[in-house]
Amino acid sequence: MKERDKFGSRLGFILVSAGCAVGLGNVWKFPYICGQNGGAAFILIYLVFLTILGLPILISEFAVGRGSRFGAAKAYEKLEPEGTKWHHFKWFSIFGNYLLMMFYTMVGGWMLFYIYRSASGRLASMSTDEVGTAFSDMLASPGAMVGWMILAVLIAFGICALGLQGGMEKIMKVMMSILIILIVILAIHSLVLPNAMEGVKFYLVPNLDAIKSRGLGAVVFDAMTHAFFTLSVGIGAMEIFGSYQKREHSLPGEATNIVILDTFVALMAGFIIIPACFAYGVQPDAGPSLLFITLPNVFNNMAGGRIWGTCFFIFMSFAALSTIIAVFENIISFYMDMGGWSRKKAVIFNIVLIIALSLPAVLGFNLLSGFQPMGAGSSVMDLEDFLVSYNLLPLGSMIFVLFCVKKNGWGWENFRKEANDGKGLKISNKLQFYMTYILPAIIVIVYLKGYYDTFAKMGPKVLAGWMTFAAVLLAIIFGLSSVKKKTKK
Repeated sequence: MKERDKFGSRLGFILVSAGCAVGLGNVWKFPYICGQNGGAAFILIYLVFLTILGLPILISEFAVGRGSRFGAAKAYEKLEPEGTKWHHFKWFSIFGNYLLMMFYTMVGGWMLFYIYRSASGRLASMSTDEVGTAFSDMLASPGAMVGWMILAVLIAFGICALGLQGGMEKIMKVMMSILIILIVILAIHSLVLPNAMEGVKFYLVPNLDAIKSRGLGAVVFDAMTHAFFTLSVGIGAMEIFGSYQKREHSLPGEATNIVILDTFVALMAGFIIIPACFAYGVQPDAGPSLLFITLPNVFNNMAGGRIWGTCFFIFMSFAALSTIIAVFENIISFYMDMGGWSRKKAVIFNIVLIIALSLPAVLGFNLLSGFQPMGAGSSVMDLEDFLVSYNLLPLGSMIFVLFCVKKNGWGWENFRKEANDGKGLKISNKLQFYMTYILPAIIVIVYLKGYYDTFAKMGPKVLAGWMTFAAVLLAIIFGLSSVKKKTKK
């Protein structure tokens, strides 16, 4: 059997894994919800949940990967006791990876397009209204959207095709290093703008009135939800990097480094966006409108705005592409592990498949805009995002945790031994009760709260129907995970 590929360096593992974790949510959501929920007070709550929720799930996913030396396709088969049904959960991971890429590749294409628009000076020549119209025109143009989406797919798969050390690790180290340098430069520049300190105050100074107006429960749930989603755990995207990792360092220490780097990027994104918006009297928003309408208008009013705007969209493209490359590597590994395919064959096949699967999200903004699956004004992308973010990520995370702690799964002792192998931080045996009972309960709360927030506004009947669907999925998971191993007579 061919020996499993491994990262060439510890830094490569940390930067590639952090690249997967660092995504668009760090930039177009975190700064806004931070200011909205009380600034520094929210950050403290967020860091607590990142530690007690995101970190142990990340360690679990890494441990399953390194312990099995496989990605999601065969990890459960390698580690599960005979007669159990954990291997059925690999389809959660496979489906989740494809579904995420069905819209994330499109958004990656948007970032590349806006590098071109900014660098060419096209955005700089536009009025405030024209910047908003330009974004709408892009969404209405299936040809442009498909072309830039294909470019994002080809770049990411091209890097994966070069192999682990010679392609993904080598290029992602450079990409992440540039990303970090760019974000620091952009943040410093924003902080010296006129009136920037008002933005810093909104962003970081504890605002108890904001917490009171939103309600402590809402603030806590926002912190909990974002801490959960920010690390890209639950669909095996981190597991594959665990399978490539050496045993020189313990997993809690490595996972902590990745959490710190992901948090650093999120916090620095706020120093770029919030002070710049306050400097030019623009209300910071969340989501695509922030990146493609609000910020281009800010850059247009800024000295050297064309350069700063181009640097910003290069940073955003790297954030998007790093996640795409990481998930593509996981998809490629499915075929290499399950079917014995060569890397080249898996890449070529999936280039065609991913492009085809990405078309519904692209067309959902134009030719299929009449299809509004999540209510008025929604799109195909909204449905795909809901299925990934509010279903597969939380459910997949719970599966990883249950597999690592349950006696009919891999089991606590095996998990802890694997996680603690190497130099660095260790998991205490005292955490067994927390990870066995409390952590899965928190994940269930996050999962059901996501459904409630999404469907409560649509009326009690719609909410009851979808909450029933959520309960059925939970029942299936707990049912499959409770199958006991066969006893030999």
